[in-house]
Amino acid sequence: MNGRLFLKNSMGTWVSLAMVVLLTAACTSRPLTVQAPVEDRHHGGSKTNLGQSAGPSSATEASNAALKPLPGAENAGKPGYYTVKPGDTLIRIGLDNGHNWRDIARWNALENPNTIEVGQVLRIVPPGAVVSENGVVTRPVGSASVETVPALPNAAAPAKTSTTKPTPASTSSATPPASSTATSSVAAEADEAAFAWPLASGSSAPVLATFQEGKNKGIDWGGQAGDAVLAVADGRVVYAGAGLRGYGNLIILKHNETYLTAYAHNQKLLVKEEQTVRKGQKIAEMGNTDADRVMLHFEVRKLGKPVDPSRYLQAR
Repeated sequence: MNGRLFLKNSMGTWVSLAMVVLLTAACTSRPLTVQAPVEDRHHGGSKTNLGQSAGPSSATEASNAALKPLPGAENAGKPGYYTVKPGDTLIRIGLDNGHNWRDIARWNALENPNTIEVGQVLRIVPPGAVVSENGVVTRPVGSASVETVPALPNAAAPAKTSTTKPTPASTSSATPPASSTATSSVAAEADEAAFAWPLASGSSAPVLATFQEGKNKGIDWGGQAGDAVLAVADGRVVYAGAGLRGYGNLIILKHNETYLTAYAHNQKLLVKEEQTVRKGQKIAEMGNTDADRVMLHFEVRKLGKPVDPSRYLQAR
């Protein structure tokens, strides 16, 4: 009996010793190497494992990048310059400021126009131009020097400018340059509501939505797929493509330094960038790209600002 009790007590003692040994081993062994990812805000929100060092070179590069000013930062807030915001593209900046996106890329010597940074400051007026308080852009008369910047790859080369000798001093009156006269006449024509209708059906096309400040930037007309879309005035194609979200296949025409017109949701584009078009020319076919039905969304931009197209269309 005593032997049995002693055996049980002995077994009980060995069991207790085994538990002590296991606990001691657990406390002195190396910890597990699996670690949860942690957000490293110092390095732009990337995720690293605890204990993993980014290295002194990475930290130095990140610090230098944070201290380096963005291109054009010294011009922030100045007239004629624009600070890039989240979601911006060069096409949208051009449309909102009344310029060809290619011109903006050239004025800023952008090697890759598809890569612009939030906070970057871009020139949005021609070099040498003067911007008045009401946003009108003028060029100095008789400027002797012309600023040149590198052309973009695959971009159309700028038109060559010809130099002419000044008129003799005996001329009694000076006439304004032809380009200035043409620009003024076209702008005056627009202000007198002389734009043609962008649809062959004209006012008989059903109006789906009218211009509303801050809500709808133009007029939406219904129609049939393939209906002709027409240029409302002489101009130059400054954009033709589908790179602007919400517009589908889009054409933007520049008529002068004041006015742009935009034609969106087309199923087929019939003109290319840098092409000159005439008033009434068929430039596209109506469609429903990036829209829930066949329509033409038409905008008039005055100095980049959307204005009510109905004020500029000819009476029918």
